[in-house]
Amino acid sequence: MNVKLQNSPALWVDPDDAPELSDEFFDKGTWRVGEQVVSPHEAYALVGQQVAQPSAISATVSTTLRLDVDVLQAFKATGEGWQLLMNIALKEWLSQRKQ
Repeated sequence: MNVKLQNSPALWVDPDDAPELSDEFFDKGTWRVGEQVVSPHEAYALVGQQVAQPSAISATVSTTLRLDVDVLQAFKATGEGWQLLMNIALKEWLSQRKQ
């Protein structure tokens, strides 16, 4: 029988199809490393550290450090993750100094 049936069901469309993920979609997201919220720049830097040195993040040491008030306030003003940002800034300074 080659006649199209009138009562045939419509083609099924998967309702769970995800929309195309654009740069705009990712720009609205929250970047996290573990439980810590970080900026995209910090996340990319940490991913690079993890590839180069897998234990870079876990090999931290608690210490006491005296800083100028304005320096500390500037880092704290960046919000959550300011300690990580300070660590990244210090590592960048070290890498420039080695050249």
